Amino acid sequence: MNFQDYRRHDAVGLAELVARREVTPDELLDAAAQRMAEVNPRINAVTLDLTGRAHRDVDGAGPLAGVPFLLKDLGAALAGTPTTGGSRLFADQVATQDSALTDLYRQAGLHIFGKTNTPEFGLWPFTESELLGICRNPWDLDRTPGGSSGGAAAAVAAGIAPAAHASDGGGSIRTPASCCGLFGMKPSRGRVSFAPAGEGWAGASVQHAVTRSVRDSAALLDIACRPQPGDPYFLAPPERPFAEEVGRDPGRLRIGFTTAALQAPALDPECAQAVREAARLCTSLGHEVEEVQVPGDFAAMQAAAGQVIAASIAATLDAEAERRGRPIAEGEVEALTFSTYRRGQGVSGAAYVRGLQTLHAFGRAVAALFERYDVLLLSTLGSPPVRIGWILEDPRLIGERLFGFMPNTQAFNNTGQPAMTVPLAWSQGGLPIGLQFVARTGEEATLFRLAGQLEQAQPWFDRVPEL
Repeated sequence: MNFQDYRRHDAVGLAELVARREVTPDELLDAAAQRMAEVNPRINAVTLDLTGRAHRDVDGAGPLAGVPFLLKDLGAALAGTPTTGGSRLFADQVATQDSALTDLYRQAGLHIFGKTNTPEFGLWPFTESELLGICRNPWDLDRTPGGSSGGAAAAVAAGIAPAAHASDGGGSIRTPASCCGLFGMKPSRGRVSFAPAGEGWAGASVQHAVTRSVRDSAALLDIACRPQPGDPYFLAPPERPFAEEVGRDPGRLRIGFTTAALQAPALDPECAQAVREAARLCTSLGHEVEEVQVPGDFAAMQAAAGQVIAASIAATLDAEAERRGRPIAEGEVEALTFSTYRRGQGVSGAAYVRGLQTLHAFGRAVAALFERYDVLLLSTLGSPPVRIGWILEDPRLIGERLFGFMPNTQAFNNTGQPAMTVPLAWSQGGLPIGLQFVARTGEEATLFRLAGQLEQAQPWFDRVPEL
């Protein structure tokens, strides 16, 4: 199979070719590997090549049998390979078993042929770790692909794989999907199990994927949404498969929109204009659309989330120190990670609980909006993808630039609601701009129906970077 034929299909389409015996799984892996060899040296999206192992694992079973797939190097363990989390500290620690999600992917017939780049411990909305190196955006090699699932998004946008595993603790699915012109669904809290590990960042972190098509995202979530014994919380699988929601009439939705930057002073004008255009598109599709103000104390939420994240990093590093029998030294992790570690060590148990209470109160405040509206529409990011290195280049401006770039994603990790970014706009400079849609907890089906309608009305699948 040549690259043009390979890229013409999404994951579901490739699986259909395999099922009809028009192509073999090995041929698909060869096409993926060839594309990876051609473009990965320029973008550094895939940091561990497992093509040989994938060829040995070919079995042809499952709903996505034979489809090449990539795992993020954070959150999903693959037995016999390291999960570094983008950190030198874990570079040599090899997993002894698959995580539950990896096992579900493999049962579905996906062929995992590599691992993708991520910043250290997924802490940043860009992908530039000291261990794994800088990942670049296929739309503009001087721009970030976003983070922390930047390698996953860059690989899919570049045509290496039709879809890839991703995770999202503050925007890490939606940010890179927006930066790379992809569809990215952050599921509800509890939709996808972290087994055998515990929750991530007090439940803010969730796992799923970045894809080019809506139906791929739905099919992958059908595979992944299987509660595991002992999960601290979970959502039961949907009444009907998410894949059946794509293409169903969403009905007349009540959609509230805002051009606000929830955690920053204002959006880039092009992002604000993209929201207004998306609102007009939704109106033309028959939805009831009006401008709203999102309730909640965003400053308090941001501060509380910072405490919870820092304490979670401290717990991870303290556990590693205990395992190996000596403290974590400065220089074993990146400087900003180490400062987060030190901050987390200073968060008391009472402060952690108060932080959780603040986040729960924030979630209740935001939920009031969804008593009146089915969906909230807003910009995914504060601007199109920024230059590589820009956020960290001036230490005095890190916080301002960080939340100026990602003002609208973290809120919905902390409410636990499903949120998707849809590639409906591009900047005048040709960079992707994602539009974010948020629904009530557990209502991914509403978003998939709306996404399918938007995909039909304003297709994006064939809009790809030239590289």
